[in-house]
Amino acid sequence: MRLTLMLSLLFALAGCSSTPPADTTAATPATPSAAECTAAGGSLQPLGRLQRVQCVVPYADAGKVCSAKADCSGQCLATGDAAPGTAARGVCQRDVSQNFGCRQRIDGGVTLGTICVD
Repeated sequence: MRLTLMLSLLFALAGCSSTPPADTTAATPATPSAAECTAAGGSLQPLGRLQRVQCVVPYADAGKVCSAKADCSGQCLATGDAAPGTAARGVCQRDVSQNFGCRQRIDGGVTLGTICVD
């Protein structure tokens, strides 16, 4: 009984801290203005499950045939479904909006597993 009381008191005191609480107002990255985005050749679009507005700029090599990520500004994406590890060629990603949803990447001339991102 005495041990339980002492442990309870110890845990209660451990919860009391003299350090100030951490600053929870972390700086959020600023969304570029529509003018800045348009000047870069893009458009503001809500993306992902959270529908966060992002500047979507098309990649210069979009649609180019590829066999590895190094061939593209973005990812090298499969055009159809294939078993992971299968030799394949794909196309370079259109823009960052293709980071959401399901897609199968290609690297080193072989397909990787399918990934789905909200």
